[in-house]
Amino acid sequence: MKKLLLLLILCPAQLLFAQSDLIKVTDMLKIKALSGVSISPDGSKAVFVVNNIEPDGDSKLEYKYLNQLYVVATDGSSAPKPLTAKEGASQPAWSPDGKQLAFVRAVDGKPQIFLLSFDGGEPMQLTKFKYGAGSPKWSPDGKKIVFASSITLKELLKDTDLNPKKEVPKWPYEKPGFDDNSQLKTSTAKADPDGNWDEVRAYLENNATDKKAKVITKLNFQEESTTSSEISFNHFFVTGIDAAAQPVALTHGFYRFNGIEFTPDGKQLIITGDVDDKQHPDRSLESEIFITDADGGNMRMILGAEGKTYNSAKLSPSGKWLAFQYGNTSFVDVPTLAIMPLNGNSKDIVNIPYDRAKGNITWSNDEKYIYFSAQSNGGQPVYRADVKTKQVEALSDVNSGVISFDLRNNTLVFVKTEVANPFEIYTSDASLKNAKRISSFNYDWVKNKKLSFPEKRSFVNEKGLTIEYWIMKPANFEAGKKYPTILDIHGGPTAMWGPGETSMWHEFQYYAAKGYVVVYGNPRGSGGYGAEFLRSNINDWGTGPTADVLTYLDKAGADGFIDTSKLAVTGGSYAGYLVAWIVGHDQRFKAACSQRGVYDLGTFFGEGNAWRLVPNYFGGYPWETATKAILERESPITYVNNIHTPYIIFHGENDLRTGVIQGEMLYRSLKILGRTVEYVRHPGGTHELTRSGNNRQRIDQMLRTIEFFERFIKH
Repeated sequence: MKKLLLLLILCPAQLLFAQSDLIKVTDMLKIKALSGVSISPDGSKAVFVVNNIEPDGDSKLEYKYLNQLYVVATDGSSAPKPLTAKEGASQPAWSPDGKQLAFVRAVDGKPQIFLLSFDGGEPMQLTKFKYGAGSPKWSPDGKKIVFASSITLKELLKDTDLNPKKEVPKWPYEKPGFDDNSQLKTSTAKADPDGNWDEVRAYLENNATDKKAKVITKLNFQEESTTSSEISFNHFFVTGIDAAAQPVALTHGFYRFNGIEFTPDGKQLIITGDVDDKQHPDRSLESEIFITDADGGNMRMILGAEGKTYNSAKLSPSGKWLAFQYGNTSFVDVPTLAIMPLNGNSKDIVNIPYDRAKGNITWSNDEKYIYFSAQSNGGQPVYRADVKTKQVEALSDVNSGVISFDLRNNTLVFVKTEVANPFEIYTSDASLKNAKRISSFNYDWVKNKKLSFPEKRSFVNEKGLTIEYWIMKPANFEAGKKYPTILDIHGGPTAMWGPGETSMWHEFQYYAAKGYVVVYGNPRGSGGYGAEFLRSNINDWGTGPTADVLTYLDKAGADGFIDTSKLAVTGGSYAGYLVAWIVGHDQRFKAACSQRGVYDLGTFFGEGNAWRLVPNYFGGYPWETATKAILERESPITYVNNIHTPYIIFHGENDLRTGVIQGEMLYRSLKILGRTVEYVRHPGGTHELTRSGNNRQRIDQMLRTIEFFERFIKH
């Protein structure tokens, strides 16, 4: 009797503990995201950025993001320590002697560069540049810093230092009714609505300046959250490292530059950008690589060609070799990694073949290897290419992801993500052997959570492509039981999901904690599988990818623990599109959710800033007869009459990547048809709402999704 009484007393507590160690929706607020790893010149320390989510003021509901810099011993002998306080900091850069750190912090709404001495004291604000300053890089002698700044066309036209001759662009400004760019020259006319035409134009210009009108003549007028008539240019400047130093422009003109670094001797600069005089910057998609003197003079092009992009320029430690990537201006492409002698030309290019999109290109000190990371098969390994043999070796596996890394001598420090822990700092040798964790930003709270670990499967589709997918059982899975299931689809369409991808860590674990099986995968068109795979959904956004995702859902169901009468489907962006397509062609799901999706490709071409997806994937424009037929065939709105699945549709009110009219069209159509549909708009929300948006809205969207599913799928 005493044993029975003890059991009855203990059971509620045990059940409470079992529930409390499951992932909760508010656990997203605990996740600390790490990035920006940089090792000191002597290799003893590494600095990195930690993104925290903290309470915003006195509100118990609102939260804000805060970036801080931390430093850690690369051998793990001491725990990471914060370098900056509550003001925020990012983009760290070591001085060559390792005694100072340059970083970026917002001041009065603009980024500015600060210097932090390791001898002690508070950070010193180095720049007070009227255009802002970011992406600092030190000169090899440690006496100067180059930085980037964004300047609008109007500012550039009036700036007496950057444009002393009051020049105007040589490329066409595209102002209707004007054959040249003379209208851009500063007018001396008095603003008068009742005056002559010059005075009327001056009056209208004042209205535009005072934001009473947006006069749009450029092609790319949609930003992420608003429309803009402004044209802006990224330029580079150099400054000394004392507070009295004044920035000096290194690049000039009405062009856009996006990369810069000193040669090892400090005498020259490698700059990436585009200096096309003939095309408006919105129309010119090429980029070139240049070399200049250290003061920006004597610029000459090293690499460039029509229809090509050259970028990611990285000099070897001796300055002898230049590594870079190049490819076509089409977005459906995997760039090629290559090297050439710095004093060579395009005939000297040597390709290093590897059919993945590469990033974070880094030379080894002895110049024998080029390191890089690349999404591949559900993970993001670190690779190194042997410069001599051109062979590429994976140093880590596809079951984890290396988000950021740096290499110094024989030490590699990196940020790793995996199912067991979303972000942590690790150190290893240059071969990624003997890796050990040297931080506990997420480890301490995640270690007590009951997680679901995905099981990887694959099949070969009708095109001969190997399709990989993963099955996550509920966190409290019991053999012999059947469970409701969520089919979760990624966007892009060139994104890639897997155990080494960070953005879905919390969502997948939360759904599993709520008792759902989660099935996800990488259908044709995904990144991480090479160029052929990437291009396999051209002219086929609907039928082919649908076949892949439904096939792996069916195969997952064959294991017997999925209740095929209780299925839900969800996805965002392109996946919002694919969810709408699926429920317009298949009736198996009890509930569906589309977030920030595209449902009418012709309308999307006009209202979304990602409009180039239309010509890149479907070969033309909505007014062309052949393309118009394809867009109608491939648009989910065409099949809206076939949608009977209970449906919840999300869209951020400031989302201009896909455009809010997309959600309104689908909702209104379903509402008129009398279908079961709910439409949720998040005020101020952009396309990035679920990744970096307002945290209250992030929680809101996840809860509304699962609550909607619960209405139609009863556990």
